[in-house]
Amino acid sequence: MKFRSALVCVAALLAASFALAASPSNWPHWRGPLDNGSADSGSYPVKWDTTSNVLWKAELPGKGCSTPIVWDQRIFLTAPADGQDALLAFDWSGKLQWQTALGPERAGKNAHGSGSNPSPVTDGQSVFVYFKSGDLAALDFDGKIRWQANLVERYGRDTLYWDYGTSPVLTEKDVIVARMHHGDSYVAAFDKTTGALHWKVPRNYTTPIEGDHSYATPIVIHEQGREALVILGGEHLTAHDAADGSLLWSCGDFNPQAKANWVPVGSPVISGDMAVVPYGRGARLHGIKLGGSGDVTATHRIWLRDDTGAFVSTPAAAAGRIYLLHDHGADRGTLECLGAATGKTLCKGELPRSSAEFYASPVLADGKIYAAREDGVVFVAHCNDKFELLAANDMGEPIIASPVPVANRLLIRGEKHLFCISAR
Repeated sequence: MKFRSALVCVAALLAASFALAASPSNWPHWRGPLDNGSADSGSYPVKWDTTSNVLWKAELPGKGCSTPIVWDQRIFLTAPADGQDALLAFDWSGKLQWQTALGPERAGKNAHGSGSNPSPVTDGQSVFVYFKSGDLAALDFDGKIRWQANLVERYGRDTLYWDYGTSPVLTEKDVIVARMHHGDSYVAAFDKTTGALHWKVPRNYTTPIEGDHSYATPIVIHEQGREALVILGGEHLTAHDAADGSLLWSCGDFNPQAKANWVPVGSPVISGDMAVVPYGRGARLHGIKLGGSGDVTATHRIWLRDDTGAFVSTPAAAAGRIYLLHDHGADRGTLECLGAATGKTLCKGELPRSSAEFYASPVLADGKIYAAREDGVVFVAHCNDKFELLAANDMGEPIIASPVPVANRLLIRGEKHLFCISAR
């Protein structure tokens, strides 16, 4: 009876933890509480400018590209500050509560990038951060460092052509870091409480030039009663047991013509039992069924589109639909809604044309799509059965980070400021 009671308590705690993470008042990692770029409830703004509907704006100490996260009305984001990697915390009114430095910044190579590309992640107990410099750390909600390690010093620098952008993710026990480049690619798990290395597994594939690089972020799923990690890179989508990193299944054949420079930047998105995978610099979109064992390349690719896709931006998902932002090339600025199970287009429309690119990923909130362009214009649109452009809002400064809809507020991280906008 005692054992049964203990199991009931553990189940209750896990359920409460999931409920908090999925709460509309929390956005615990860069793609939100459901890991799909979607807020399932709330009322969010349509039209605004830098004065109307802006509750507050906070000046940032340096240029970073990471997306803010939110837990219990606390906002966390990473940025360079006085040449140091730093984590900043703001309260719900936009006041800076604290700023903690974590080590020398390794500046970005790309004009649109930074050393603070990876977004923070939280479990409600600690905030976990990773930077291009290699600094991995856990901090409490008062800004105190609980533990810290430098993975570049430990395992060597990345050889990525551009700036490291893969965000850390959390399992029940660990913080997970993936590094996929030309050289020693790996996935590693560090104890959330102590920072001790639990496991580190190689993830190396032979590919054409740059095909072994990846900027995509892993996704944590539950499969066959266990936690698993779905990872895109090296021209493979793989699933790994979160307990020890062992390979569960692998799907390849993403680049059958062996084209050079087909590097994934945007991440997959999960909808039901389907992983929707953008690939080929915006040229392809794959629907891969989750599950199986071993090599599932021949059995689990349910559909393939070679006429649509996204390069840098990660799709959003809700209610069995995938929302895609074409971010580069001739159809740049096209929004598309597809059925996750079939890959068929349900709605499509074009945002106003510009020479500016899209680097932020689209998000869904209150039945609307929010898409931020690098020149600082945030578009709001419907794209379910019919496309409708609702607004184009100019923030007055460049935007690379993705918008965050949370608790009836829209957080937008610009190059110089963090903005908070409400529907009223």
